[in-house]
Amino acid sequence: MPETPPDPRNPKRPGPDGKPSGAISRLLTVVEWLGNLLPHPVTLFALFALLAVVVSAIAAWAGLSVEDPRPGNEGQMFEVQSLLTGEGIRWMSENMVSNFTGFVPLGTVLVSLLGVGVAERSGLLTAAVRLLVLGAPKNLVTLVVVFAGVISNTASEMGYVVLIPLAMAIYHSLGRHPLAGMAAAFAGVSGGYSANLLIGTVDPLLAGITEEAAQLIDPAYEVHPAVNWYFMIASTFLITAVGWFVTAKIVEPQLGPYSDDEASEDLEERAAMEPVTKREKRGLLWALLSVAVVSLGIVVLAGPGFMSGAFGWLPGWGVLRNPDPAAVGPEAFRPLLRSVVTLIVVFFVVPGFVYGRVVGTMKNDVDVIDAMAGAMRSMGLYIVLVFFAAQFVAYFGYSGLGQILAVLGADALVALNLDNPLVFIPFILMCCVVNLMLGSASAQWAVTAPIFVPMLMTIGYSPEVIQAAYRIGDSTTNIITPMMSYFGLILAVATRYKKDLGIGTMISTMLPYSVAFLIGWVILFYVWVFALGLPVGPGAPTVYPGPG
Repeated sequence: MPETPPDPRNPKRPGPDGKPSGAISRLLTVVEWLGNLLPHPVTLFALFALLAVVVSAIAAWAGLSVEDPRPGNEGQMFEVQSLLTGEGIRWMSENMVSNFTGFVPLGTVLVSLLGVGVAERSGLLTAAVRLLVLGAPKNLVTLVVVFAGVISNTASEMGYVVLIPLAMAIYHSLGRHPLAGMAAAFAGVSGGYSANLLIGTVDPLLAGITEEAAQLIDPAYEVHPAVNWYFMIASTFLITAVGWFVTAKIVEPQLGPYSDDEASEDLEERAAMEPVTKREKRGLLWALLSVAVVSLGIVVLAGPGFMSGAFGWLPGWGVLRNPDPAAVGPEAFRPLLRSVVTLIVVFFVVPGFVYGRVVGTMKNDVDVIDAMAGAMRSMGLYIVLVFFAAQFVAYFGYSGLGQILAVLGADALVALNLDNPLVFIPFILMCCVVNLMLGSASAQWAVTAPIFVPMLMTIGYSPEVIQAAYRIGDSTTNIITPMMSYFGLILAVATRYKKDLGIGTMISTMLPYSVAFLIGWVILFYVWVFALGLPVGPGAPTVYPGPG
């Protein structure tokens, strides 16, 4: 096939090597080159921990200190504690295990995955996605694919492994370009990573890191996993609408018509869709009924609170309510909010097992145990990463570097007149850039949270709002960075439909989503938080109320 030169009227259109031409090509080449220079994330955290030790010694030797800006602490100083003194070395040696086991994200993520593993192994999640996507009208396929991608973030691997290949096959079977299906699904799963109608495994993970960082300023501060839930729900509809628009108006027209000659293998088999069977539908129905029963149980345990009047017959002494009768609003449901991880497990295990029993994929407790064990086996690398991340965060906190950097950074923002809501624009853009180099959401936040959460708390913003802003930056560039852990998998699957597909073509296809998501999400953030004054989640203030 003769090579087609780039269209001079559209310099963003890929050239003959599958990469965008002009300035975008150079930018993507630099990003890819810089990303390849980074070591493995585990090695990176080990180096960060070592760096914290060395910097603490140098800063302590130099006598680095700043005045504590918190009300009531006038005249008190934040000083650096060296980790290379006898006391510091003893502390590192004695606390290595407790730093690891006490790292909040470790337990919350592992416990959450016990439930997700059951739902995934039973086939419940796969069947639910297939029913949602395959049952959509043809003219709404793109909308449903993006929406299903966002919802699949509850169990993120399922979205990458199941939905994206399924979307490509669906588009091919409809006579549309398979890469448009890939782009729509990828945009929902990864670009919309921080949007969802449900609380997923990433929420307790990020909340744990945020809490650890917030406690550098306020040791009593707590961050529960649902603190961004309201904003996530609104973001789900934004990402779905923007993803549909970009696919229909930009990406699919640019891809043009598709020919099977572009494929690297016979697509006849892959074009055939496997519909949800009657048995699977019956299993989904029973799973849905079990969810309704569990939900009713939670309502009863939480008492009438938010449903007073309409359901006055419910007991007012729900065990998941605050026993203090004077507690109102989110404070009245503090035990419920702190039980989110437990609820995640229950809401996945119960319908997962019910579905498995109906369709025959699960028969007894042994199958449930095997599913949980399988979920844990997949977390080996994460556990190793968390070990070094926990040491870094602990060293950073012990040395006092976090507090000092927070105060210095806050002073710099004030000097730049960025002690107002505009501070979140450079913060979000910084998160976007970091995400290009370091693909793991937990790895990025573990590095940046100890610096930016205390810094922005110091100028008056709550950790919950800071975390919501971080999630925008983290999500929007997921789809254009080769450092994202599933990028290679998606590229490999996509080459079945386009044998000469390169990283440049992949990134240029996803770039319009990244830009559109970033602009739309930032606008939503400012309208939601500052124009309307709405909380980003239950019990989540916008302004940091101060210690205590």
